[in-house]
Amino acid sequence: MAAAANPDQDPHIPVLLRPLLAAISPVSGRWLDGTFGAGGYTRGLLAAGADTVIGVDRDPLAFEMAADWAGDYGDRLVMQAGVFSRMDEYASDLDGVVLDLGVSSMQLDLAERGFSFMKDGPLDMRMSQDGPSAADLVNEASEEDIADILFHYGEERASRRIAKAIVRERTVGAITTTLHLAKIIESCLPRPKPGQSHPATRSFQALRIAVNDEYGELFRGLMAAERALKPGGQLAVVTFHSVEDRMVKRFLQARAGKTGRANRYAPEIAQDAPQFTIKTRKAVGPDDQELEENPRSRSAKLRVAIRTDAPAGAVDGKSIGMPMLKGGKR
Repeated sequence: MAAAANPDQDPHIPVLLRPLLAAISPVSGRWLDGTFGAGGYTRGLLAAGADTVIGVDRDPLAFEMAADWAGDYGDRLVMQAGVFSRMDEYASDLDGVVLDLGVSSMQLDLAERGFSFMKDGPLDMRMSQDGPSAADLVNEASEEDIADILFHYGEERASRRIAKAIVRERTVGAITTTLHLAKIIESCLPRPKPGQSHPATRSFQALRIAVNDEYGELFRGLMAAERALKPGGQLAVVTFHSVEDRMVKRFLQARAGKTGRANRYAPEIAQDAPQFTIKTRKAVGPDDQELEENPRSRSAKLRVAIRTDAPAGAVDGKSIGMPMLKGGKR
């Protein structure tokens, strides 16, 4: 077996890797990393004892960047192009699944991908590099749809004001670059105080989520993990904002049979055998060392659950807090 590369040499620091490996220890068997990215979680799993890791990513760049080190692991690493919502088509009877949600640092670092409002680039935001872009959305969607996306996906309270400004600006000329859009958003909001996030943060997050159907992908991915894991297999999910964490928390509660009653006088609802047991009673966040090493981890939360031997079932997206736009659109 070839010598494995050192995961600590990865220039992109994987968020909450240490607490994740501690929570799922001991690591063995077949794992699937549904958000391969720069490979930090995959290499961490392999170094911790996983026999095989299947790395899934919809971004072709992820596997191009891994070409320099992937061969060091031989057949212990399998790279699978695709989306993690279809993981049960790629593998079954898995010992574990890890998901590190959100945009990867390698995508943020490339201005031409259009994810960042800190660097000028084409207004793209497509993780798979195909389909409609963020520019298509802001230049073609109705003012109402843009406002709904900003509010429901980014929790932006000034969503209507920003949407109105976007529609007004695009009558003058198409909005095609990240800094152009960021400037429009900045004009609608107060100047941030020291320590506050950039005014465009929530809006860019919302557009990225809409372009890539991230909430729909997460909902389908959680159900796919339930189908792909074997009894005793572990599901570990790292989220970066409240809506994602709420979806994961409610999904695990529902699948662990912990939804409870509406009130103490309501009749108890018969529930199927639980598909998961929750391993982390509360979400795990970054410690002081991680916050110092990686400020991006400040909003990260980790949740871990263990698959039972109950048959996989189904759950409604709305019941786990999945945001819905008007007309039932996600």
